[in-house]
Amino acid sequence: MLVTPKERTPPSILVTVVDNDAETLMERTLYMVVEHFKNKDAIAVYRRFRDKGRMAPEGLRYICSWIDDRLERCYQLMETHDRRLLDEWMANWKDLVDFEVHVVVTSKEAADKIAPLL
Repeated sequence: MLVTPKERTPPSILVTVVDNDAETLMERTLYMVVEHFKNKDAIAVYRRFRDKGRMAPEGLRYICSWIDDRLERCYQLMETHDRRLLDEWMANWKDLVDFEVHVVVTSKEAADKIAPLL
């Protein structure tokens, strides 16, 4: 499956998905996922990641992440056209992680959106 950016419209990204010669236009939304490691246990989370990988379903794209300096919380930027894929991924980790999910846009998208109001 080939995914190419077409046009950005806050808070989603329009992409063309090419699969078996069929082209469809789908919106992709950015999510900032804040993971709170249960019992502040980063070891269990990293052990599972080492053993099983991210366990993300196809269609959910990991972009990047940051961990706080106490190794208690992860801030992860994810992208998908279907929020249910994010829920499916979180279900794989719910025994080790509590989640907060926020729809986000890039700084440029926010500036473009607010510019007419200035």
